[in-house]
Amino acid sequence: MSTATTTTEKELAPVSAESLAALLITKDRPPRPSALSASLTFGWRAILKIKHVPEQLFDVTAFPIMMVLMYTYLFGGALAGSPSEYIQFLLPGILVMSVVMITMYTGVSVNTDIEKGVFDRFRTLPIWRPAVMVGYLLGDALRYTMASVVMLTVGIILGYRPDGGVVGVAAGIALLLVFSFAFSWIWTMFGLLLRTEKSVMGVSMMVIFPLTFLSNVFVDPSTMPGWLQAFVNNSPITHVSSAVRELMAGEWPTAEIAWSLGWAGLLVLVFGPVTMRLYNRK
Repeated sequence: MSTATTTTEKELAPVSAESLAALLITKDRPPRPSALSASLTFGWRAILKIKHVPEQLFDVTAFPIMMVLMYTYLFGGALAGSPSEYIQFLLPGILVMSVVMITMYTGVSVNTDIEKGVFDRFRTLPIWRPAVMVGYLLGDALRYTMASVVMLTVGIILGYRPDGGVVGVAAGIALLLVFSFAFSWIWTMFGLLLRTEKSVMGVSMMVIFPLTFLSNVFVDPSTMPGWLQAFVNNSPITHVSSAVRELMAGEWPTAEIAWSLGWAGLLVLVFGPVTMRLYNRK
């Protein structure tokens, strides 16, 4: 009986401050992660979400297939005489439109994590502060690539033939990924600014639909009224769509590539700091 009591007292004996301090400082602190490693870690986290919830891939598989089939067979005969002729013009444009529309889910993911309280934990970590946001965008870059591959596969089955070959297709997709990465910063801002996931979705659709439809994705702007051409010809979606279309056709549109990269840089410069300011204050 006395032995059991003595053992219990020893187990419950308070730890002195000196012994606790010695325990905490006996080993060196691990090095602080670099900006690149922290960003890649959060990017891997975004990919793991897809692994555990594969339903998230619906928007990069079924949605692009539906878009290609619907617009090819609905408008192909009226606009180009046949679906096989129209898809040569349509596919690069609809590829840009679909990937740009998918970018809005970045803001939805950010808003969801805020509601769950995960962001409070991230902000306490000794990491490069923008790594969380950059990680979201890096993870979504995989989604954009998957959507591009799915749409190109369907387009080739329907008769699309890129004259630029593998190099032209790869260059077009690379340019689209760069622009989509920059464009996604808009939705991270809305994800932090708005209160609910539905609000983010609603605002995103209000921005994306006019911007993508008022472009050269579906038709040549020369058929539009003059006042509308002034807007369409200067739209960032038009520049990206033209650049991707010509790259896949085997040409090198220097001006359109420059405009696309310029728009991408401007979006990051404007919305990147705004997003980080909101993130630091959230």
